[in-house]
Amino acid sequence: MPRSSPIRAVVFDLDGLMFNTEQLYQQVGGEVLRRRGKVLTRELLDRMIGRPSRISLQVMIDWHQLDCDVETLQRENDVIFDEILPTQLAPMHGLWQLLESLESHTVPKAIGTSSRRAVVDKVLGNFELSPRFHFILTSESETRGKPDPEIYLQAASRFGLQPSEVMVLEDSEIGCRAAVASGAMAVAVPSEHT
Repeated sequence: MPRSSPIRAVVFDLDGLMFNTEQLYQQVGGEVLRRRGKVLTRELLDRMIGRPSRISLQVMIDWHQLDCDVETLQRENDVIFDEILPTQLAPMHGLWQLLESLESHTVPKAIGTSSRRAVVDKVLGNFELSPRFHFILTSESETRGKPDPEIYLQAASRFGLQPSEVMVLEDSEIGCRAAVASGAMAVAVPSEHT
């Protein structure tokens, strides 16, 4: 069925789509669980991926019946993440070319991610990317989290567009479900982690 609305803006997910952070989060989660004598399995990872950290960490706690709270795990995660970020963070293949192409056609861009603002700032700061986006929506911008369409509806509204005029690039299933539910044109870009 042909689209009735032209694409007038693009919203990027961040983790696993723009950068290899899903791989880094897997390392961090694996280390946090290793310290507790537990294992990060593929099944557990699938339940965590694409969700805000407060939700994914609670999934981890419940899955392994850990004797700690989300805040404790978050602090530990942050320390490990900060240690590996400078040497292991990398853009996903084709990111620079896509950004340049959109910019050469003056297509507005934004980021809609389930990551926390502090993490987003660290990741984008490594490549001085924030100024290239019109705005950035993070887990602090939403109340429900993906797969709820809230973040992509907010993005369309911030652009002053109908959701059908926005293309969303996503790597996770729940992110794609959020994009589709918003009425945006969802483009799935799977990776080895999704």
